Order: sequence, then structure tokens, then C-alpha cells
Amino acid sequence: MFPISEGQFGVFSVSFYVLNPSTKTYENLMRWSKTLHATLRDDPQEAEITSHKLLIRAGLVHKVSGGLYTFTPLGLRVLHKVENIVREEMDRAGAQEILMPALQPIELWDTSGRASQMGASMFRLKDRQDRTMVLGPTHEEVVTDYITHMVNSYRQLPCTVYQIQTKFRDEIRPRFGLMRAKEFIMKDAYSFDVSLEAADASYQAMYDAYVRIFERCGVTAKPVEADPGTMGGNHSHEFMVLAPSGEDGVLYCHECGYAANQERAERKTNGSEFPNKAGAPEDVATPGAHTVEEAAKAVGVDPRQIVKSLVYLADGKPVMAIVQGTREINECKLRRALGCTELVLADDATTAKYAGPVGSIGPVGVKISVYADTGLKDANDVVTGANKAGFHTKHVSLDNVSITAWEDLATVIAGDSCPKCGGTLSIERGIEVGHVFKLGTKYTKAFNTTFLDAERKTNIVIMGCYGIGVTRTMQAVVEQNFDKDGIVWPASVSPFQVALLPLDAAKDENCRAVAERLEKELEANGIDVFIDDREERPGVKFKDADLIGFTVRVVVGTRSLEKGGVEVHSRKTGETYVVPIEGALAAIKEALAE
Repeated sequence: MFPISEGQFGVFSVSFYVLNPSTKTYENLMRWSKTLHATLRDDPQEAEITSHKLLIRAGLVHKVSGGLYTFTPLGLRVLHKVENIVREEMDRAGAQEILMPALQPIELWDTSGRASQMGASMFRLKDRQDRTMVLGPTHEEVVTDYITHMVNSYRQLPCTVYQIQTKFRDEIRPRFGLMRAKEFIMKDAYSFDVSLEAADASYQAMYDAYVRIFERCGVTAKPVEADPGTMGGNHSHEFMVLAPSGEDGVLYCHECGYAANQERAERKTNGSEFPNKAGAPEDVATPGAHTVEEAAKAVGVDPRQIVKSLVYLADGKPVMAIVQGTREINECKLRRALGCTELVLADDATTAKYAGPVGSIGPVGVKISVYADTGLKDANDVVTGANKAGFHTKHVSLDNVSITAWEDLATVIAGDSCPKCGGTLSIERGIEVGHVFKLGTKYTKAFNTTFLDAERKTNIVIMGCYGIGVTRTMQAVVEQNFDKDGIVWPASVSPFQVALLPLDAAKDENCRAVAERLEKELEANGIDVFIDDREERPGVKFKDADLIGFTVRVVVGTRSLEKGGVEVHSRKTGETYVVPIEGALAAIKEALAE
């Protein structure tokens, strides 16, 4: 017992006890009647996708506010199981666990240059000394500062560190439950190497660990090429859980296996569909035509023949990007092509200053750099804006336009040609659950993170980073594992692997004794079991067990004992069978293995 003085918190004392795990100390956590848990019969109105609905209905999470959730006792067990899988595979890959502060000084972000890039998505606050602090959306800056002070010799490299910690992002529109929340749990790892070749090995080790993590969690996660975004670097992969509710498009080729998210995906092009000249350029009046479709109708051409032109500010410098009218400009690709940090669509006044009125602009005669999509190459009969209000120009040849560079700028869609083999690309929706990046020296240069090599020469450390959304992965498991009755948890992450339902224990001594015997056998064999000891009808217990998604349901009742044993039900296969009491443990193990 440790007394706490009056000057600290008032006059009282707190007792601390060491619990003996060999006793039944934790019994209350394994019985419904002693667990703070409740299910819902109807879908919550605010939930938009199946996994979000089921997590709330099954009583695994409770919504506090938009993007903020409390994990209930059973929900937290699932979360911890996902965390443990992640931790085991990170340790297996040679990474060392650390813990960094969620609260970070803004100066670290100023050093990397990302303070302005993150914008309103980063929570900022002032401490009592009026210093600006942030709630970390990620930890590249903090970990690089740590390594800068810890590493000075090549003998200390390679090294990879990781943490499992809460992150904060001020989402404009929190949605889909744990998928896009303001507060979430992430595993973030960071590798530090002496060379690009060594960094490739660290990257591959993390990539392989991610494959194992998602397999063990029971989800199919497809690795795809991705855009690094504000993280920096020049190479990254996302791990996408394919699901109709996914926010991201995933392009893939069945013939060669090429896969990339829609931000990164490329396509093979053969140039313009309109390579033949068809007369001298001619201005056509198109009053009120501001969209591609309206301009095409006014000129009397197919929308594919229109050239879509947009003015952007790249790090404050005006540029024009052009694509075929039926295509969308992929701003991630454009930013990479320009090598800029900030890319924003110019407002109407800026567009008018450098090209012409919005809705009537084109690349002919403009004095700013023009970046053209490769799908327009050799175009000799297209329609562009005339750079004057209410007019477009037909029979334009892009040979007469000063093109700064030809780049793949269009968003790839289903039916496009694979950039690797020329096959036809397909598209599915996906949920990003993990992302691995080759960062190079983006952060280590900014923080002057160096090491001395064997010749005592100073070198910049090469860095990689690797994130897994732990809470997002938990929900993604549900998004891939459910049926009409509820969640179907894989055994590895089920809140409890077995739900034991004694139906007549209160009035049948034999029934109670069999249930207790099974409970002890399961615990002795390392199988976690949850006892539904409520005074409820069997149908209610069955429905709740299916809704929550326990991997195996075991029923001990007068009827099953009369049939010669206990009833074992596999949540995944739907099979139900009665097995002798002596064979129940083996049958349950077999069902879990499935």
C-alpha cells in the first residue's frame, strides 16, 4: 500500500496488488454477465459501410464523436490481437520497438519543411509557454531527430525501429468508422542504412513482413505501386484490401500481374486518336460552352477530340496541363513530373492572366510551360479553347504548340493498356491498410543525419518508412469476413476463439459440470473462451454469437447431451455437429484450424 500525501492529491491511499495468473482472477472477463458488453439489433444510422455497421452492432466499438471511437472490452481484445501479430512480425524482421511522443514541437516539422505541407490536417496547439506544438499525424521528424543523436558510425547500421502508437489527423470528413478517423492507432517503422542497396534490403524485409502480417490477420491484401505524396521519396507500395467499399481505385493486369493504385497507375499509349490533318485552324463561336461536352456539341465533334486545358500553380509558378477531353488530369502524376512540392489549380483570375477565360483556354500561343499527356502525341486534328471568351479552335495541330514535356498525366481507367505487357487493365476498389516507402535522404539531409564510414568519411544516412493502420486493419478484416448474420472473425484475431453457451446450466447439474470441464480444457490448451452465462433464450445467444463472430460456438445443453455430447458450430463453414464430450477438444481444435 502506497499513501499519497495531502499536498499532491488530497488525503487518501491507493493499494496495488500483484495478480496471480494461475488463479481464476480474470474469470469476470470471460463471462458475459460480468463483461460490459451489449449488442444492437438494428444498423446504426450513421454507419455507411458493412464493416462499420457490424463493429457497432456487435458492440466492439462505441462512437464518441465523428472520427472518435471507444473500444469496448471485446473490441479491445481484437485490437490487441492485431497489434500482437504486427509486433511479432516486426520483431521477427529484426526491428526494435521504441515509443515516441504523440505531442511534438513544430520546430521539427519546420526543419523537414512539412509544417506548411500538412496544412489544416494537422492538429496544432499552444503550450503555456506559447510554443506551438502538434499532435503527431506521423513520426518521420521525431525518429530522424532521435537517430541523428544516436547513430554516428557505420557499425551501428543498418537499424530499423518501430512503434505502435496513436496518431491524429483532422480529417475534413471522418467517415467509414475506423477507416477514416481523427484519432487512430498506427504501427510505424523506420529503417536507416549506409547505402541505397542496403536500404533496398531493409525495404524488402518490411515488405515481406507485411505480407505475413496480413495473411495472419486473415485478410487478402494486394501490394500495389503507389504515390509517395507528402511523405517524399521516389518509390512506395500500398497494401490494399480489395473490397467494394474501398475509397481507392486499384488497377491491375491479369496477364503480367502489374498492379498500382489510381494515383500511381500508368498506361501504354499509342498517341492521339486523331493524327490526320483536316484543314487550317478555325475559330468557332461556342457561347455558353464551358464543359468538354458542351464544347464538343457546339463544334460538332466527339468529346474525345476536345483538348482539356487547365492552369496550375506549381510552387507558385504557373503551368498548363493538357489531356484528351474524356480524360481526367492526375494531379499526383503532374506533381511528380514537375518535381514541385505544392500544386494547386489556379483560380479564375490567375487562369485569365496567363491563358484566357475559364472554359475557353487552350495551349496555342500561351507564354507559360505546357505539359501534355502522351495520349495526345501526334494530334493533328483536335479542338482547343481559343483563349478568348465564347470561342474554340478546331483543326488544331499540337505540332504548332510549344510543348515543354510529354508525360503520362491522365488518370488510368479500366480498359487501358498495361504499361508492362500491353494487356487490358481492370479496376477494383481497395482499402489501404499498409504503406511502405523508400524515402532516400529527404529527412536525413534536413536533419543532418550522418555516419562515418570505414574510411572515416561522413555520409548521409539512407532512410525508409513503413506504416500499418492497426485500427484500420481491424475493420478491414471485417470488411472481408462477414455474412448475413454478422462478423466471421479468423481465429487469429477473434475476440475469443470459442463462445461456450451453457443453455441449461442453472437447472441442470450435469450441463453445468460439462461446461466447466470444457472451459478448463480449452484454457489449459491455450484456447481463449467466452462464456455466455446470461439468462436468455437460446435463439438470442445464437444470434449474438453469430453477430459478434466468435470463430467456434460450442453449445452445452440438455438436448445435445441427450444426443451424446456437445454441439460444435464453425462460424466460417456454417457446419454444426454433435461430438462426444471426450472428443470435444479435438473437434474444437480442428474447427479453429479451418
